[in-house]
Amino acid sequence: MRWRDGRQSSNVEDRRQIGTGAKVGGIGVIVMAVIGLLMGADPMQMLGMVGNEFMGGNNQTVSSGKVAGNDEEAKFVSTVLADTEDVWTPLFRQMGGRYNAPKLVLFTDQINSACGYSTAATGPFYCPGDQKVYIDLGFFNELNSLGAPGDFARAYVLGHEIGHHVQNELGISQQVTTLQQRMDETSANRLSVLLELQADCYAGVWANHAQQQRNILEQGDLEEGLQAAASIGDDRLQRMSGRRVNPDAFTHGTSAQRVQWFKTGLQYGDMRRCDTFKGNI
Repeated sequence: MRWRDGRQSSNVEDRRQIGTGAKVGGIGVIVMAVIGLLMGADPMQMLGMVGNEFMGGNNQTVSSGKVAGNDEEAKFVSTVLADTEDVWTPLFRQMGGRYNAPKLVLFTDQINSACGYSTAATGPFYCPGDQKVYIDLGFFNELNSLGAPGDFARAYVLGHEIGHHVQNELGISQQVTTLQQRMDETSANRLSVLLELQADCYAGVWANHAQQQRNILEQGDLEEGLQAAASIGDDRLQRMSGRRVNPDAFTHGTSAQRVQWFKTGLQYGDMRRCDTFKGNI
């Protein structure tokens, strides 16, 4: 994937830990507050600062804006984020709307967001409460182990999460949430799957337009993206964990469904083709 000549987004918050760091226990909290008092600091402020470290671990913003240094993975996600901004901004303008670009938060191990406390095990996620995408870059190693290596496989994952932001901007997410409140659990879960499949389709729409704008795709990239979609299908993940395939427990759709909708977005680059809800709502 050709990404190195692209611009980096300014909408990045780097909340990763620097160095190994250390957790502060209850006695340590008291000691630090006393030290702060002796030094003329507000002890409540000191307690608040330590409490944030104790509860959130690495939830303090280290830097905001473009990623500096030789952090290749961070530069990569920042560049892909910029590409999504350059695609969705004019697409929204064509619809007579305005695209409010989300923030991308880099974290390590654990994070607090408007959607609550999450760990790296959650994987990348979008929080509509603060309109931010969260990712621990260690997830890319997990993607490799699932049989989906390569830059474009990673870009597909980011495109999917940005797809959720697009849904939020368009009011689709809220519409689905409202409907789910009137449904039984099984029916509500099916709507969640359709929401995820639409995000896959929107990831394909992004890739289609990014290719037209910047010629980002190299030989083998399409295969990487499709392999990524197939590798994280619910049916495959259930089999890999030793469980039987249970559609009622799906959260994102089967491998075949994820590939189908990602390909639809890639092929047509048309958001209107991404109506996964047709006939369902």
